[in-house]
Amino acid sequence: MKSYLTVNDILQRKHFDQIEIVAGKDGLVDQVKWVHIVEVTKIGNLLKGNELILSTAVAWRERKELFISIVQQLIKSNAAGLCIEYGTYTKGIPHEIISMANKANFPIILILKEVPFVEITQDIHTSLINQQYDMLANLEKISHILNKKLLSINHYDELLKVIYEELQVQILLLFQDESAKFYPVLPEIKRENILKKVQAQQEPSRFVVRATIELLGEKFAELIIISSSHQLTEYDQLIVDRTANALAQFFIRELYVEEKRRLEESEWVNSWLEGKETTPSLLNHVSAYLPKAPRGAVVCVYQVEKLENLTYFKLYFRSILEQKGFSLLAVEKHKAIVFILFNERGLSDWKRRVVQAIEKMKQLFSDMQSDTTFNFGIGKYVSDLNAVHESYQTALETIQVNQQFYHRSYSSMFYDDLHIFRIISVASRHMNLQGMIEEYLGPIVEYDTAHQSKLMETLKMYLICNGSKKDTAQKLYIVRQTLYHRLEKIEQLLGSDFMSHEKRLALEFMLLSYDFIQRPIDLKQIK
Repeated sequence: MKSYLTVNDILQRKHFDQIEIVAGKDGLVDQVKWVHIVEVTKIGNLLKGNELILSTAVAWRERKELFISIVQQLIKSNAAGLCIEYGTYTKGIPHEIISMANKANFPIILILKEVPFVEITQDIHTSLINQQYDMLANLEKISHILNKKLLSINHYDELLKVIYEELQVQILLLFQDESAKFYPVLPEIKRENILKKVQAQQEPSRFVVRATIELLGEKFAELIIISSSHQLTEYDQLIVDRTANALAQFFIRELYVEEKRRLEESEWVNSWLEGKETTPSLLNHVSAYLPKAPRGAVVCVYQVEKLENLTYFKLYFRSILEQKGFSLLAVEKHKAIVFILFNERGLSDWKRRVVQAIEKMKQLFSDMQSDTTFNFGIGKYVSDLNAVHESYQTALETIQVNQQFYHRSYSSMFYDDLHIFRIISVASRHMNLQGMIEEYLGPIVEYDTAHQSKLMETLKMYLICNGSKKDTAQKLYIVRQTLYHRLEKIEQLLGSDFMSHEKRLALEFMLLSYDFIQRPIDLKQIK
């Protein structure tokens, strides 16, 4: 259906059987959205664009400079044209105005017989309103067709076909990777010319309409239509917007299916994470997923607490990480998702890029008003893909350490940043750490339990403040005399040498170890 009326369409109606087009014939193809009767001289603020103006010219009769001002205002306001009743107040159009109108493709039409303007406006407005109703009905029909297509199609060409059959324009689907799909197909030279024109275009055009296709909060592609024969309208924009929404649903469905397929093929990934995959087999599998050899890899374990659809979570995370220079494989395990991140960029900033991706995920889920928590453990970075199982084990260990220190500011989601806590974690698995803690801190713990005192808290802060009594008192919000009394008691329980270099190091280690074993975590839960 034709989605608009042009000036020329209106001039074919019954009230315009006796007219003369004196200027701006090239503007007769412009769209008319409404008709106004204007008999005033200040009109720029009254118009919104594409109005056809009817006038008797009584306000500027015999005043050429005022007439010129009126036409200038109409051109600046993007009016569709000016129809003047000829004879009563106007006997001719000055040459300067005709020249100005021709230059701006602004139609000036003389109505050569007396016609009540109210009849013209009633006729045209009725036609415009009926056309708007037909457009809305047709738009609903197109939306229904697109939704129905989504249930059965296997390629997005079927959606492009719908918009082409409706609008008869050139369609361009421009993806973020700069690949392009033309519908219908064009010769290479024409394709290149259109691409150059579209990519260079900065300002809105009456002959080009665009709509962004977003997936998972990011721009995936752009749907563009180009007309070579007529101006495009709001109706064309609405059709394009609905088609873009349908394409987004199609692409997200394809991504979802692909993610599920990857999950089904995760058996070899599990074998790889356990260190059982042999090099030839491993390279064969990885090359099928990655377009080029990565510079290294790191395993990221996300511990799931509450998340309804893990597949969509993986889609979001994959989309964000790919923008940060990582390809990835993902596998679901009990209460966790394991991501193997393949670094495609430099080594120096890989941590920063991972942090940016996780922060973006947090912001995205925050905007969605989700109560999702983000418990990540990121293992050590490995250059050799055969060592990915080591990165996996250290990622698990990072989660364990962070859970042990969940209320402490010195936790980190990176294994490389855990430092002494890595030693504590190893010690807890291979020696009687509990016995050593009791040997060093047992007297303090027993005293605090028996007397409801705060010697343990005081000892920790005293060591953190490097033995400064003033700083310790301030941090604990106690007076110096109270601190002195507590320190005397600590010296009685631990010995007068508790601040000697070797013993102080041992006490600091045991204090951190004490925190670590207060909340034991079974690592097997997420393996």
